[in-house]
Amino acid sequence: MPLPDVREKWSGQINTVTLGATLEQGGTRSHTVTIGGHTTLPFLDFEGLTNPPVVAMEVLDIAPQDWPELLAEHYRDVWDDPAAWARKCVEEFGADLICLHLVGASPDHGARPPEGCRDVALAVAEAVSVPLIIWGCDEEKEDNRMIPVVSHALAGENCLIGMAPQDNYKTVTVSCLADHHAVLALSQLDINIAKQVNILVADMGFPVDRIVMYPTTAGLGYGFEYAYSIHERSRLAALAGDRMMMTPILCNIGTEAWKVHEAIDSEEEHPDWGALKERGPLWEATMATALLQSGADILIMRHPKAVAAVKQHIQDLMK
Repeated sequence: MPLPDVREKWSGQINTVTLGATLEQGGTRSHTVTIGGHTTLPFLDFEGLTNPPVVAMEVLDIAPQDWPELLAEHYRDVWDDPAAWARKCVEEFGADLICLHLVGASPDHGARPPEGCRDVALAVAEAVSVPLIIWGCDEEKEDNRMIPVVSHALAGENCLIGMAPQDNYKTVTVSCLADHHAVLALSQLDINIAKQVNILVADMGFPVDRIVMYPTTAGLGYGFEYAYSIHERSRLAALAGDRMMMTPILCNIGTEAWKVHEAIDSEEEHPDWGALKERGPLWEATMATALLQSGADILIMRHPKAVAAVKQHIQDLMK
């Protein structure tokens, strides 16, 4: 007697989003990166279609003030030059994308004017040929002044630009619509708000298939389980047919992983926790691999050892 077919079939499909534009497409990238397209849960390719998740590495436009030595030792030689930093991430560490975090626009970090942010973004775009994620300074007033300038300078490159939160989504959306970029929609670990932001952005005439969700994340051991469940519920809702939830998901791993005690406290403080040099990257890699199972399509990461481990993990799962 043959065994029954227990493969699950879903009515919905995650949107396919392509980032980057080649010369033929009006940009300067050497290739594009496509995410989404899933017709089943992560890595269950025997049930349906799936594109592999990708890893972006974070580049700041100013030298970071609070990065632990485990990270600093890899970037100190280039972190005064964002273009060189981005080049190192791509050429030495194998980043699929570069996430340029324009922290310097914040009044707390120098209040770099929009034109200065534009020049940094152009330098990074010239230094590397992978697709770009442009992340503002997380200050609404400054982002509203700066993002349109940067977006216009990178017109045609098909970047992913954010943030677009529920209360401040219009400027980013209009800029991305005019300059043909994708929108990174922000919500604070609330599935209803995540859907609402997508609706608001789409109501401005922005194509839903050019939206990527950022439902925020929480560090491993610091609310991670709640974040995982929100991401998983979002993916299940999309596969069940909710059109406004069918957007790929981005997770910012590095920021959350490298501010928790387990990743940065020394062996002297916690001798039973093991060697910090191994513990820190493992904390980031473990957080990333877990969120892959919740439906993450883009992981923003920092430590090269964690990046290498996660990229190998993705390759193994895709086999």
